[in-house]
Parts: sequence; C-alpha cells; structure tokens
Amino acid sequence: MSLQTKIETKLNEALKAKDKKTYSTLRLVVAAIKDTMISKKIKDKNALPDNEVISLLKKMVKQRNDSCDAYKKAGRSELLENEISEINIINDYLPKQLSEEETKKICLETIKKVGASSVKDMGKVMGALKKEHSDVLDFSKVSRIIKENLK
Repeated sequence: MSLQTKIETKLNEALKAKDKKTYSTLRLVVAAIKDTMISKKIKDKNALPDNEVISLLKKMVKQRNDSCDAYKKAGRSELLENEISEINIINDYLPKQLSEEETKKICLETIKKVGASSVKDMGKVMGALKKEHSDVLDFSKVSRIIKENLK
C-alpha cells in the first residue's frame, strides 16, 4: 500500500470517528498531494511516488516548525499547541529520523569516504548524504555536525 493510500485511508477513518484534529490535518496533506499531482500533470489519482509524498510531508513539518517559532515569540500558546499537534500527526507518516549519535556517525563516515578536508568540501558531503540517506537524516543537524568537523 502506498503512503498516499495510507494517508487517504486514515483520513476516512478519522472522518468516521469524528476526530476533527486528525481529519483537518490529513485533509491538508491530501490537498497538498493533489496539488502536487496537478502541477506535475499526473493523471492516475494514486500515482505520486512515496519519496515525493515524504518530501512533501517534510516540507509541511518544516513550515509548521517555522510557525511554532513565530508563535513562541508572540506568546500565542493556543496556536502553538495546534501546530505541534499537526506536526505530530504528520510525523506519523514520515520515516523515523536517526538520533543525533547515529547522524554524527554517518556524517563522519561520509566525510572520510568523500575525502573532505575543509568547509569548502561541505557540498560534496551533503550531496553524498542526500543521495544515500535523505529519508532518515535531519539536514539541519547534518549541517551543524559537518561544520563542527570540517574547519
């Protein structure tokens, strides 16, 4: 079962269970998936590849994290709670991110493999990591780790 199908199935279950929070969040996700399909001119309604759905979900989580920062600064706790619950619902459909320790280990291995010696080589390292581990790495952590280890 594709990730898109899982999300749509869970949307229908949330609607039947009258779970407004889950339903409204998943409805936004399904709408974003359909917008992407329209922009890419995909005719088959369940044809968006899982890696594109994952990319879309990550983008949505990033947007909500940015909103969380703004709400914290403004002292809007009710809106902050709403964004956090949406992030949690969306994260259920993303692959589990690696821990800080695991991320550091992969980064150090890739630095050695690529032969990076200074911050100028950061692009090579990032490219290699994105090619092999794009689904499970948090690239904000990766960037910080690489900068710490390349000077």
